[in-house]
Amino acid sequence: MTLNFSSGLDLPNPSPTRRRGDIAALAGVPLVPIGGLPIAVIDRAASARLIIDLARSRPGRRPVVMTSANGQVVSLVARDPEARRLFLAADLIHADGMPLVFASRLRSPAPLPERVATTDLFHDVARLAEVEGASFYLLGGEPKVIDRAVANVRERYPRLAIAGYRSGYFAGDEGRIVDEINAAAPDVLWIGMGVPREQEFSEAYRRRLTNVGVIKTSGGLFDFLSGKNRRAPGWMQAAGLEWLYRTALEPRRLLLRYLTTNPHAAYLLLTRASYRPASGPLADRRRGQ
Repeated sequence: MTLNFSSGLDLPNPSPTRRRGDIAALAGVPLVPIGGLPIAVIDRAASARLIIDLARSRPGRRPVVMTSANGQVVSLVARDPEARRLFLAADLIHADGMPLVFASRLRSPAPLPERVATTDLFHDVARLAEVEGASFYLLGGEPKVIDRAVANVRERYPRLAIAGYRSGYFAGDEGRIVDEINAAAPDVLWIGMGVPREQEFSEAYRRRLTNVGVIKTSGGLFDFLSGKNRRAPGWMQAAGLEWLYRTALEPRRLLLRYLTTNPHAAYLLLTRASYRPASGPLADRRRGQ
Protein backbone atom coordinates (compact mmCIF):
# COMPACT_ATOMS: atom_id res chain seq x y z
CA MET A 1 0.00 0.00 0.00
CA THR A 2 1.29 3.44 -0.91
CA LEU A 3 -0.50 6.62 0.02
CA ASN A 4 0.24 9.63 -2.17
CA PHE A 5 0.14 12.96 -0.38
CA SER A 6 0.42 16.15 -2.37
CA SER A 7 2.75 18.92 -1.29
CA GLY A 8 1.10 21.38 1.05
CA LEU A 9 -1.58 19.07 2.45
CA ASP A 10 -4.78 21.07 2.89
CA LEU A 11 -5.77 20.09 6.42
CA PRO A 12 -8.44 21.77 8.50
CA ASN A 13 -7.23 23.65 11.57
CA PRO A 14 -7.98 21.24 14.43
CA SER A 15 -8.63 22.37 17.97
CA PRO A 16 -5.67 22.41 20.36
CA THR A 17 -7.62 19.78 22.29
CA ARG A 18 -7.88 17.42 19.32
CA ARG A 19 -8.48 13.80 20.17
CA ARG A 20 -6.08 10.95 19.54
CA GLY A 21 -6.44 9.74 15.96
CA ASP A 22 -7.73 13.04 14.55
CA ILE A 23 -4.61 13.62 12.44
CA ALA A 24 -4.63 10.05 11.12
CA ALA A 25 -8.31 10.32 10.26
CA LEU A 26 -7.92 13.71 8.56
CA ALA A 27 -5.04 12.36 6.48
CA GLY A 28 -6.91 9.18 5.60
CA VAL A 29 -4.44 6.88 7.37
CA PRO A 30 -6.09 3.69 8.71
CA LEU A 31 -5.22 2.62 12.25
CA VAL A 32 -4.77 -1.04 13.18
CA PRO A 33 -4.77 -1.97 16.88
CA ILE A 34 -1.73 -4.21 17.29
CA GLY A 35 -0.50 -5.30 20.68
CA GLY A 36 -2.90 -2.85 22.28
CA LEU A 37 -1.73 0.23 20.36
CA PRO A 38 -3.29 1.97 17.32
CA ILE A 39 -0.63 1.56 14.62
CA ALA A 40 -0.73 3.57 11.39
CA VAL A 41 -1.14 1.55 8.19
CA ILE A 42 1.32 3.58 6.15
CA ASP A 43 4.63 3.01 4.39
CA ARG A 44 7.86 4.97 4.64
CA ALA A 45 7.39 7.07 1.51
CA ALA A 46 3.91 8.17 2.53
CA SER A 47 5.09 8.78 6.11
CA ALA A 48 7.84 11.11 4.88
CA ARG A 49 5.40 12.96 2.65
CA LEU A 50 2.92 13.30 5.51
CA ILE A 51 5.55 14.64 7.93
CA ILE A 52 6.62 17.35 5.50
CA ASP A 53 3.05 18.30 4.62
CA LEU A 54 1.94 18.47 8.24
CA ALA A 55 5.07 20.36 9.28
CA ARG A 56 4.67 22.99 6.60
CA SER A 57 0.93 23.45 7.11
CA ARG A 58 1.25 23.56 10.94
CA PRO A 59 -2.28 22.20 11.48
CA GLY A 60 -3.24 23.64 14.87
CA ARG A 61 -1.78 25.59 17.73
CA ARG A 62 0.49 22.80 18.85
CA PRO A 63 2.80 20.45 16.93
CA VAL A 64 1.74 17.06 15.65
CA VAL A 65 3.48 14.35 17.67
CA MET A 66 4.53 11.13 15.94
CA THR A 67 6.13 8.25 17.77
CA SER A 68 7.02 4.61 17.05
CA ALA A 69 6.39 1.22 18.59
CA ASN A 70 8.32 -2.04 18.55
CA GLY A 71 8.13 -5.20 20.62
CA GLN A 72 9.78 -3.57 23.62
CA VAL A 73 7.24 -0.73 23.55
CA VAL A 74 4.30 -3.15 23.22
CA SER A 75 5.51 -4.97 26.33
CA LEU A 76 6.15 -1.73 28.21
CA VAL A 77 2.73 -0.17 27.62
CA ALA A 78 1.00 -3.38 28.68
CA ARG A 79 2.81 -3.25 32.03
CA ASP A 80 2.99 0.49 32.67
CA PRO A 81 -0.21 2.59 32.56
CA GLU A 82 1.75 5.86 32.41
CA ALA A 83 3.78 4.67 29.42
CA ARG A 84 0.55 3.61 27.73
CA ARG A 85 -0.95 7.06 28.36
CA LEU A 86 2.09 8.74 26.80
CA PHE A 87 1.95 6.63 23.65
CA LEU A 88 -1.79 7.04 23.27
CA ALA A 89 -1.31 10.82 23.57
CA ALA A 90 0.67 10.82 20.31
CA ASP A 91 -1.15 11.76 17.10
CA LEU A 92 0.28 8.84 15.12
CA ILE A 93 2.28 5.70 15.95
CA HIS A 94 4.53 4.06 13.37
CA ALA A 95 5.48 0.38 13.38
CA ASP A 96 9.24 0.42 14.00
CA GLY A 97 9.53 -3.33 14.33
CA MET A 98 9.04 -6.26 11.97
CA PRO A 99 7.18 -8.33 14.62
CA LEU A 100 4.34 -5.77 14.40
CA VAL A 101 4.29 -6.16 10.62
CA PHE A 102 4.24 -9.96 10.90
CA ALA A 103 1.43 -9.83 13.49
CA SER A 104 -0.67 -7.58 11.24
CA ARG A 105 -0.27 -10.03 8.35
CA LEU A 106 -1.49 -12.88 10.52
CA ARG A 107 -4.42 -11.17 12.20
CA SER A 108 -5.52 -8.10 10.27
CA PRO A 109 -7.41 -7.74 6.98
CA ALA A 110 -5.37 -4.53 6.48
CA PRO A 111 -1.77 -5.60 7.11
CA LEU A 112 0.99 -3.08 7.58
CA PRO A 113 2.78 -2.49 4.26
CA GLU A 114 6.25 -2.38 5.79
CA ARG A 115 8.28 -1.45 8.83
CA VAL A 116 8.73 2.30 9.22
CA ALA A 117 12.07 2.40 11.03
CA THR A 118 12.96 5.90 12.21
CA THR A 119 16.59 5.38 11.20
CA ASP A 120 15.38 4.93 7.60
CA LEU A 121 12.51 7.43 7.77
CA PHE A 122 14.88 10.24 8.77
CA HIS A 123 16.66 9.96 5.41
CA ASP A 124 13.37 9.82 3.50
CA VAL A 125 12.23 13.03 5.20
CA ALA A 126 15.64 14.70 4.80
CA ARG A 127 15.59 14.18 1.03
CA LEU A 128 12.16 15.78 0.78
CA ALA A 129 13.14 18.58 3.15
CA GLU A 130 16.13 19.47 0.97
CA VAL A 131 13.87 19.94 -2.03
CA GLU A 132 11.07 21.76 -0.24
CA GLY A 133 13.06 23.88 2.19
CA ALA A 134 11.80 22.31 5.41
CA SER A 135 14.03 22.71 8.47
CA PHE A 136 15.12 20.28 11.20
CA TYR A 137 16.07 20.57 14.86
CA LEU A 138 17.88 17.59 16.39
CA LEU A 139 17.55 17.09 20.15
CA GLY A 140 19.15 14.24 22.07
CA GLY A 141 22.20 12.05 22.44
CA GLU A 142 25.50 12.67 24.15
CA PRO A 143 27.30 15.91 23.19
CA LYS A 144 29.92 14.17 21.03
CA VAL A 145 27.30 11.94 19.45
CA ILE A 146 24.97 14.75 18.41
CA ASP A 147 27.89 16.84 17.12
CA ARG A 148 29.03 13.98 14.90
CA ALA A 149 25.48 13.15 13.83
CA VAL A 150 24.87 16.74 12.68
CA ALA A 151 28.22 16.85 10.87
CA ASN A 152 27.35 13.64 9.02
CA VAL A 153 23.86 14.86 8.15
CA ARG A 154 25.23 18.15 6.80
CA GLU A 155 27.75 16.30 4.68
CA ARG A 156 25.12 13.95 3.26
CA TYR A 157 22.39 16.58 2.81
CA PRO A 158 24.18 19.89 2.14
CA ARG A 159 20.95 21.72 1.23
CA LEU A 160 19.10 20.63 4.36
CA ALA A 161 18.30 23.50 6.73
CA ILE A 162 19.29 22.52 10.28
CA ALA A 163 17.70 25.17 12.47
CA GLY A 164 19.53 23.97 15.56
CA TYR A 165 20.62 21.03 17.67
CA ARG A 166 21.77 20.13 21.15
CA SER A 167 22.42 17.07 23.31
CA GLY A 168 19.79 15.42 25.47
CA TYR A 169 21.57 16.25 28.73
CA PHE A 170 19.75 19.26 30.16
CA ALA A 171 17.97 18.10 33.34
CA GLY A 172 16.32 21.06 35.06
CA ASP A 173 16.82 23.35 32.06
CA GLU A 174 13.84 22.26 29.97
CA GLY A 175 12.21 25.69 29.87
CA ARG A 176 15.25 27.32 28.28
CA ILE A 177 15.56 24.47 25.77
CA VAL A 178 11.93 24.90 24.76
CA ASP A 179 12.53 28.63 24.26
CA GLU A 180 15.59 27.88 22.11
CA ILE A 181 13.63 25.45 19.93
CA ASN A 182 10.77 27.92 19.52
CA ALA A 183 13.24 30.63 18.52
CA ALA A 184 14.72 28.29 15.89
CA ALA A 185 11.17 27.52 14.59
CA PRO A 186 11.97 24.16 12.97
CA ASP A 187 9.46 22.41 10.76
CA VAL A 188 10.44 19.02 12.23
CA LEU A 189 11.85 18.42 15.71
CA TRP A 190 13.59 15.04 16.02
CA ILE A 191 13.84 13.98 19.68
CA GLY A 192 16.17 11.08 20.42
CA MET A 193 16.26 10.58 24.19
CA GLY A 194 14.95 7.03 24.53
CA VAL A 195 11.65 5.60 25.73
CA PRO A 196 9.88 6.96 27.70
CA ARG A 197 11.83 10.19 28.24
CA GLU A 198 11.27 11.46 24.70
CA GLN A 199 7.54 10.80 24.99
CA GLU A 200 7.45 12.56 28.37
CA PHE A 201 9.20 15.62 26.91
CA SER A 202 6.91 15.70 23.86
CA GLU A 203 3.74 15.49 25.93
CA ALA A 204 4.91 17.94 28.61
CA TYR A 205 6.00 20.70 26.21
CA ARG A 206 3.99 20.26 23.01
CA ARG A 207 1.65 23.08 23.98
CA ARG A 208 4.60 25.44 24.45
CA LEU A 209 6.38 24.44 21.23
CA THR A 210 4.16 26.69 19.15
CA ASN A 211 6.76 27.28 16.43
CA VAL A 212 7.30 23.58 15.69
CA GLY A 213 5.35 21.74 12.98
CA VAL A 214 5.97 18.08 13.79
CA ILE A 215 7.69 16.34 16.70
CA LYS A 216 9.09 12.92 15.80
CA THR A 217 10.41 10.79 18.65
CA SER A 218 13.50 8.99 17.44
CA GLY A 219 14.97 6.59 19.99
CA GLY A 220 18.61 5.87 19.20
CA LEU A 221 18.56 7.68 15.84
CA PHE A 222 21.53 9.92 16.62
CA ASP A 223 23.70 6.96 17.61
CA PHE A 224 23.19 5.64 14.08
CA LEU A 225 23.56 8.99 12.32
CA SER A 226 26.82 9.59 14.17
CA GLY A 227 28.23 6.19 13.27
CA LYS A 228 28.42 5.11 16.91
CA ASN A 229 26.03 2.20 16.25
CA ARG A 230 25.70 0.04 13.14
CA ARG A 231 22.53 -1.27 11.52
CA ALA A 232 21.99 -5.00 11.18
CA PRO A 233 22.42 -6.57 7.72
CA GLY A 234 19.38 -6.13 5.51
CA TRP A 235 18.35 -9.77 5.70
CA MET A 236 18.28 -9.65 9.51
CA GLN A 237 16.16 -6.50 9.43
CA ALA A 238 13.69 -8.12 7.01
CA ALA A 239 13.49 -11.25 9.17
CA GLY A 240 12.80 -9.25 12.33
CA LEU A 241 16.16 -10.19 13.84
CA GLU A 242 17.73 -6.76 14.27
CA TRP A 243 17.31 -7.20 18.04
CA LEU A 244 19.58 -10.26 17.86
CA TYR A 245 22.26 -8.31 16.00
CA ARG A 246 22.11 -5.49 18.55
CA THR A 247 22.27 -7.99 21.41
CA ALA A 248 25.40 -9.54 19.93
CA LEU A 249 27.01 -6.08 19.89
CA GLU A 250 25.88 -5.08 23.40
CA PRO A 251 25.06 -8.29 25.32
CA ARG A 252 25.47 -6.84 28.82
CA ARG A 253 23.03 -4.00 28.16
CA LEU A 254 20.47 -5.73 25.96
CA LEU A 255 20.42 -9.48 26.65
CA LEU A 256 18.25 -9.35 29.78
CA ARG A 257 15.95 -6.74 28.22
CA TYR A 258 15.16 -8.85 25.18
CA LEU A 259 14.90 -12.12 27.14
CA THR A 260 12.21 -10.56 29.31
CA THR A 261 10.33 -8.39 26.78
CA ASN A 262 10.38 -10.50 23.59
CA PRO A 263 8.21 -13.40 24.84
CA HIS A 264 5.75 -10.98 26.43
CA ALA A 265 5.61 -8.87 23.28
CA ALA A 266 5.10 -11.95 21.09
CA TYR A 267 2.11 -13.00 23.20
CA LEU A 268 0.57 -9.53 23.03
CA LEU A 269 1.12 -9.20 19.28
CA LEU A 270 -0.58 -12.53 18.64
CA THR A 271 -3.55 -11.86 20.91
CA ARG A 272 -4.22 -8.13 20.59
CA ALA A 273 -4.64 -7.28 16.92
CA SER A 274 -7.74 -6.19 15.02
CA TYR A 275 -8.69 -3.67 12.35
CA ARG A 276 -10.40 -0.28 12.54
CA PRO A 277 -10.56 1.86 9.36
CA ALA A 278 -9.89 5.57 9.42
CA SER A 279 -12.65 8.04 8.78
CA GLY A 280 -12.67 11.76 8.14
CA PRO A 281 -12.82 14.28 5.30
CA LEU A 282 -9.59 13.31 3.58
CA ALA A 283 -10.21 9.58 4.02
CA ASP A 284 -13.69 10.00 2.50
CA ARG A 285 -12.30 12.09 -0.36
CA ARG A 286 -9.80 9.32 -1.25
CA ARG A 287 -12.64 6.80 -1.32
CA GLY A 288 -14.50 9.10 -3.75
CA GLN A 289 -17.20 10.10 -1.27
